[in-house]
Amino acid sequence: MRRYLAVDIAGELRTHGKVRGLVSALGSDRQLKLEYDDAITRTAAEAFAARAGNCLSLTVMTAALARELGLSVSFHRVLAAPLWSREDDTLIASGHVNVELEPSSITEIPGYRRTSGMLVDFMPGVDLRRQRSLQIEERTVIAMYMNNRAAESMRAGRFDLDEAYWWARGAVTHDARFLEGINTLGVIYSRHRNVALAERAFRHVLANEPENVAALANLAGLLENSGRRTESVAFAERLRRIEAHPPFHFFDLGVDALKRQDYASARDHFESELRRNAYYHAAHYGLALAYFALGEPKLAREHLAQAQDTSTNRSDRGRYAAKLAWLKAQNPQ
Repeated sequence: MRRYLAVDIAGELRTHGKVRGLVSALGSDRQLKLEYDDAITRTAAEAFAARAGNCLSLTVMTAALARELGLSVSFHRVLAAPLWSREDDTLIASGHVNVELEPSSITEIPGYRRTSGMLVDFMPGVDLRRQRSLQIEERTVIAMYMNNRAAESMRAGRFDLDEAYWWARGAVTHDARFLEGINTLGVIYSRHRNVALAERAFRHVLANEPENVAALANLAGLLENSGRRTESVAFAERLRRIEAHPPFHFFDLGVDALKRQDYASARDHFESELRRNAYYHAAHYGLALAYFALGEPKLAREHLAQAQDTSTNRSDRGRYAAKLAWLKAQNPQ
């Protein structure tokens, strides 16, 4: 990979600069000739050697190359409905990530305006202009990788629950807020016929996101197979009601309600969004605005603090911290 940067695309890097030169080379048929392949989640080196990978593999490969060039890298999770696939009796929900590259602030020339970053996305046919995403931390990317490997260990022909368990455990260890990893751990416990631990994992996810579709479906199935039909039917009915709403349905309603100054409705909509996406900082921020307008400064402070805590980049954290400091100054009690 170092030779590729130092020799194979050295001309592009000199001509176009490091960011544009690298992005141009990644998208050129004359260079890597990358192929999208979601059969297995590869490491950066494996994806480079194979010239293929899924969005996560190609994203971490790009990040590794960019960092070798001294570029600044940020990872983004695309906020959209998951893509579902079926393998035997297992339903798999796949998300999507990409990476943004920028010149490193360390290498900037004083007084020289920094060029805007470039978003690199490997999903075929994706429309970046309509894409909504959330910046995530590197520990979350690692957790995603391990969660993928856990799911792949359970696929047909590679049914290895022990290996799957350790990958899923690693995902949860790296990022305890990555609820998909806990859900996967629950699936593994269920297949291992450890019903108590499986139920505990699914209920933990639902305690944080009461409308998490995957956890609801898994818990309903677990209870049905355990002979607890009444409980199973209740969760299945909750699932039926939730799936009628598209992603960001409640968040967008909350934003519209804020614009109309209908703060009670905004509060209700943002609370509904957080029941589906517990760590979405913008929903916590919207809820803080609604509570402040409704004369609830204590609750406004709590959700501003959660917005700061769940934000994943320095700019947002600084913005929320400043607003929180101002709110505390206005309402010291």
